[in-house]
Amino acid sequence: MVCIEPRRQRRPKKRELFCPAHPEQHIEGNGKKYFLHLLNPQQLQQRGVSAKRAQLIINAHPVLVLNNEWLEELYCPLCRSLHWCHITKHDRVLHTVRWAPRELWQQVAHVDPIAANPTVSEFTRNAARRHRQKRVDGKRFYD
Repeated sequence: MVCIEPRRQRRPKKRELFCPAHPEQHIEGNGKKYFLHLLNPQQLQQRGVSAKRAQLIINAHPVLVLNNEWLEELYCPLCRSLHWCHITKHDRVLHTVRWAPRELWQQVAHVDPIAANPTVSEFTRNAARRHRQKRVDGKRFYD
């Protein structure tokens, strides 16, 4: 008797990310991930770790970087816009996607969404802002 093994898939499966507003729509990201950092045991307890174990982990690692949770900017073709999403990785393919609340940015190191980027000049910042503003007659400056 001949035993036939199933063929191995040649291409690895891509991660499956779906829009929270349109659960049937695949969404794509640009690959830039901002991993979450935990600084106190309460944040770890919210993720299902017991209080005693959370305190031991934080004492051993003052800043704990989660490699299965991050913030990423994703594009949905149905929404036709980019959204910042909080992604939780369950396995290589399966992920949970939800809109990222502003409070999560406090758990990302070296990123402050409120403050302006210090490497951008004031002239550049004003020029970028001018294109979003409208004149009194309702037209944009470049129309």
